[in-house]
Amino acid sequence: MEKRVLFIDTAHPLLGLELERLGFQCTHYGGNSRQEILDMLPGFGGVVIRSKIRLDRKALEHAGNLRFIARVGAGMENIDGEYALAKGIACLNAPEGNRDAVGEHAVGMLLALLNHLCRVNLEVRNGVWIREGNRGTEIHGKTVAIIGYGNMGSAFAEKLSGFGANVIAYDKYKKDFSNRFVREVTMEEVFTTADILSLHVPLTGETRQMVNKTYLDSFVRPLIVINTARGQCVDTAALMDAIDSGKVTGAALDVLEYEKLSFENLDSAGLPEDFRRLIRCDKVILSPHIAGWTHESNEKMARVLIGKIRNLYGI
Repeated sequence: MEKRVLFIDTAHPLLGLELERLGFQCTHYGGNSRQEILDMLPGFGGVVIRSKIRLDRKALEHAGNLRFIARVGAGMENIDGEYALAKGIACLNAPEGNRDAVGEHAVGMLLALLNHLCRVNLEVRNGVWIREGNRGTEIHGKTVAIIGYGNMGSAFAEKLSGFGANVIAYDKYKKDFSNRFVREVTMEEVFTTADILSLHVPLTGETRQMVNKTYLDSFVRPLIVINTARGQCVDTAALMDAIDSGKVTGAALDVLEYEKLSFENLDSAGLPEDFRRLIRCDKVILSPHIAGWTHESNEKMARVLIGKIRNLYGI
């Protein structure tokens, strides 16, 4: 039972094939019933998930034989990690596998925003040739502030290294991480000097709605906001008010406050007027939670989890 693994979500085929080569028995569940999953959990020593369900305390109480939870991705907010730890369940994730994808996507969104690429692509296709009205803005010489300097934040800093920007970072839980790509600063310096803000934090009680009116009002300079972390880290209403006032001059959002748990779609049943303000605004560019979603990262995350499971079992 200890080496039986339940795949609740899809993963790169390499993950299942390699686990079976290592002697694990893999079962792939293709349904969406939470109750069916809970009923299955007692028979497995490992679970592979993305974001289909919450493995909260109630779910983990059903998992009397579980030794590990492997999250194909970085965010762990859908797992009660504290309770899992108390039960001796290892919680494994794979931010090392999609860090480069997220870093590249953040740079790509920033370049698209600064150079109006989404707008001009449509204009030229429709026979509109506007040059002066579409002058771009350079990254060179700007201060880019990274909030959260883990795998994603550090990857973004590395990708920025050739642009000639002043890259600074604040992380409440890390110290002494300055290197050739970034300079560690206080939050006060972020507020005072940042031209561009990029979020790379997990979704927690501290970071939920972190970017709100008070937070945005604290910045001295007009600001561009990039969010490839979690949508609920940003108060959309406050962001749109800041754009309307000129406090925020543009935003690049790969994630939205209104996503469903699985990130597969928006919560269309209750989209507020602030969402409509967002999608009407030509100072905002959007993508559907795909920053870490490359062909390469899919395989790399599988390889990372294989390594961590092997280490856990000493094989």
